Amino acid sequence: MVKKILILVLLSLIVIPQFVEAKETEPVQLAVWNPVQIVPEGNSIKGVRLSLFYTVNKDVTGLSIVWLGANKTTGNVEGVELGFVNWTEGSFHGWQPGLVSYARDRFVGWQGGLVAVTEGDFTGLQSGGIVWTEGFFHGWQNGWITHINGDFVGLQTGFVNTLYEEGCGASLGLVNYADGSFKGFQGGLFNYAIEMHGFQLGLVNITKYLDGLQIGLGNYNGKKEPFEFMPIVNWSF
Repeated sequence: MVKKILILVLLSLIVIPQFVEAKETEPVQLAVWNPVQIVPEGNSIKGVRLSLFYTVNKDVTGLSIVWLGANKTTGNVEGVELGFVNWTEGSFHGWQPGLVSYARDRFVGWQGGLVAVTEGDFTGLQSGGIVWTEGFFHGWQNGWITHINGDFVGLQTGFVNTLYEEGCGASLGLVNYADGSFKGFQGGLFNYAIEMHGFQLGLVNITKYLDGLQIGLGNYNGKKEPFEFMPIVNWSF
């Protein structure tokens, strides 16, 4: 009986789209593996998208769930994507949890995953194992390894936190590395910043230019004013 039902479902997904007039936006998508899906991949969904293994559409507004595979959107998403892999070619507004979560353009909301990557600007919470943002980050980034290639305003928490442009806020982890100017607080075992405007607290604190305070076992200030290296406490204002 179960096999007959599965066969009927598969046949319906193959046959029905041939007799249904295609619209630019549909309220429901049912899919097994693209192209075995009711709504063609070039059309958008505004409502619910359900898939067993893999589905592709243009824009998605609403809820998108894939049970054992990947959601792919070639345009923008507003809503929730749930799946092992969530892949958005455009911008994302909402919640995107999965083993791998990806957005090519701007992300606003909460992105989570064992690997979570946004190539554009990010506003909100990015959490998981390896979390990575290429553009400007504004919010909280939390993971085992956190990385920001653009400017940063907010909070970074992880075992290893890296930043490659200007930062403003707090970076808390075993290793905090800022390859630019950092304004705020770095707290961890090892703290490094090209320019530090604020407070470094750790076993080893290193900066090429200090405007603030360092507390740790070893503190290095490349500015050399008043001291280049000091144990316990170093400062420059």
